[in-house]
Amino acid sequence: MLKEERQRRILDVLAREGRVVATDLQRTLGVSGYTIRRDLDELAEHRHLQRVHGGALARSPVATTYEERSRQSVEGKRAVADAAARLLKPGETVIIDGGSTALALVDAIPPDHRGTFITHSPPVAAALAGREVVVIGGTLDPRAMVAVGAQTIDAYSRITADVCFLGVWAIHASAGISSGYYEEAEVRRVLVQRADRVVGLASRDKLGTTAPFGIAPATALTHLATEPDVAAELVDPFAELGIRVVR
Repeated sequence: MLKEERQRRILDVLAREGRVVATDLQRTLGVSGYTIRRDLDELAEHRHLQRVHGGALARSPVATTYEERSRQSVEGKRAVADAAARLLKPGETVIIDGGSTALALVDAIPPDHRGTFITHSPPVAAALAGREVVVIGGTLDPRAMVAVGAQTIDAYSRITADVCFLGVWAIHASAGISSGYYEEAEVRRVLVQRADRVVGLASRDKLGTTAPFGIAPATALTHLATEPDVAAELVDPFAELGIRVVR
């Protein structure tokens, strides 16, 4: 079997099952363990998958710059935002994370909604102008357009909110929630602990995928807001964990 065909079959299994195990691939494809490891390493190098011990997981396709991400899955992010906005209740204290889906969420909030909003994202804070907004400071990460660092983490550690809308780079039922940037992941580790309800904002391309920096188990979410027509096999693993899927 040619390498190109073998790697295509590996990606087919990954797309269907959300993970591949090296020993299973070795038996299925009839090649050595060395060959499988080399294939997985090459596919990881080209960002087709995320290597883990003993195999690989699907890699999040999220772009690496803020500008590129703002152009990805635009309609899907709007659908996610519409679903998430229905979870808002009047008078609540609300944390809104950074990211393009969080920005879409601000647009979906009804004009007459009243509550206190907290964010460490300058674009989100600007979009919330005219409402009651608390802006958390820190060191600006231009790749994510959010404040990061010790100051940001310390400020959030002293806040208790009713709901947190968490931007999701990647989420996998067994591997958990992960992100592409270390400092952003550190802030999000705190965010998931600072609210009674934690709503993950995830378009379909982020479901069942992983990224380099872990944040928390998937069960750190109470709700997962996603697109209305996402296939059952993508959302059922999260529902089975007790996470309420909102479309």
